[in-house]
Amino acid sequence: MSGRRRLMTASLKPRAVWERLNRLNMTQNELARLAGISSGYLSQLMTGKRHPGPETRRGLLQALAAEFDDLFILGTAREP
Repeated sequence: MSGRRRLMTASLKPRAVWERLNRLNMTQNELARLAGISSGYLSQLMTGKRHPGPETRRGLLQALAAEFDDLFILGTAREP
């Protein structure tokens, strides 16, 4: 064992986000604005290049009127 801890991370479920955006007739740019993040950062979240922190998760959940399990999946990542 390398001695590194495994941390829990949340990843965005892009398909679930697109489905909600379509239902709400909302664009990705509108979602980013309502969630208080840049559209570029949202794009990185949607492609799995970044993992959202707690404040970003709250903003996305509120903007899409969703529950955690609707939009996110938990996984593990190694501590750097």
